[in-house]
Amino acid sequence: MTATQSSLYAPVMNRLFASIHDVSPRFEPQVDALYDRLSGLLGGPKLAMLVVPDFEDDAPLSANPAYAAKLRGWAAAGVEMFLHGWCHRDDAKVRGFMQKHMTAGAGEFAQLTREEANRRLTEGRKVVEDAIGQEVAGFIAPAWLYSDAAKQALADQKFALAEDHMSVWSPVTGKRLASRPVITWASRTRGRVLSSLAVAAAARAAPWALPQARIAVHPGDTTVPALLDSIDATYGKFVRTHAPSRYADLLA
Repeated sequence: MTATQSSLYAPVMNRLFASIHDVSPRFEPQVDALYDRLSGLLGGPKLAMLVVPDFEDDAPLSANPAYAAKLRGWAAAGVEMFLHGWCHRDDAKVRGFMQKHMTAGAGEFAQLTREEANRRLTEGRKVVEDAIGQEVAGFIAPAWLYSDAAKQALADQKFALAEDHMSVWSPVTGKRLASRPVITWASRTRGRVLSSLAVAAAARAAPWALPQARIAVHPGDTTVPALLDSIDATYGKFVRTHAPSRYADLLA
């Protein structure tokens, strides 16, 4: 068998993409705890952070140089930094099913016009890039919800990467780079806690079903010990079969 033939039969690398959502001065202690936890599980800062420029219009990153310096240090250590909306709050007067039932009023980009999405993307990107001293890795909407116009704005802005609950894609080319749902946890109600624990357990039972596994945590997860146990078990299982990776690796 030639080297070329051998490469055709080589197994595709299983990858693990870890992320911390809602990174903001508002949740500094929780994000610190999650960073320490995931770095230990992953063998280093092999993760992404989703940064909110001004969470709920009450935690402006631009007014907190100490937190900006912390983000810059993490970015220099190799953490991928994504823009995560502007304020994370959904101001739509009439909300769709997903906005009503699957988020806690967090679908900020679910109904934005192209003009408004472009404005928030431009301003948010500047705030985060000024803080970290480099370009953002991409954009991920709060609650993974986008209007069609918001997706057009991502292409306007030429973000390298974007992610929704089911996939990662390039806004520039439109190419889908990864599929399968994100593994994540919910802490708002007992029912959501139990359902997210069940989904994570099912994923641990069949890690081969997620060759490009995306596992996301949120500051609220730190308030529920059962969720933290599940996070430890899930990352612990996937690191045995999946290489902790950067989202940018999907562009290679």
